[in-house]
Amino acid sequence: MTKDKIPVDQLITTIIGGIEEVKGKEITLLDLREIENTVCDYFIICEGTSNTQVNAIVNSIQKQVSKSLKDKPWHIEGTENSEWVLMDYVNVVVHVFQKHIREYYDIESLWGDAKTTQIETSY
Repeated sequence: MTKDKIPVDQLITTIIGGIEEVKGKEITLLDLREIENTVCDYFIICEGTSNTQVNAIVNSIQKQVSKSLKDKPWHIEGTENSEWVLMDYVNVVVHVFQKHIREYYDIESLWGDAKTTQIETSY
């Protein structure tokens, strides 16, 4: 579970670094703090090209956060089929999708009131 002593911006940067490490695609940050009754402050959404890459992204995020911040997710679900894996770091929830599942659920539209930031990648 994310401790209050870990700055949320440091957690976000570390998670994004974990995604980039294994070339996760289409990284989006949704800031939910201005929306009432949300379950967390931020969503980080990205996609992999296969269930193997989705698993690699999830493992890379866990490794980076554990190594850099000595933290682990409070809860993870979806690793059985690796089409949509949710990683709950309490203040930050990470959604790792396969492209077709991301397009189907389109959670960016569901949270259309959130401030959205596209993360530029160099690959």
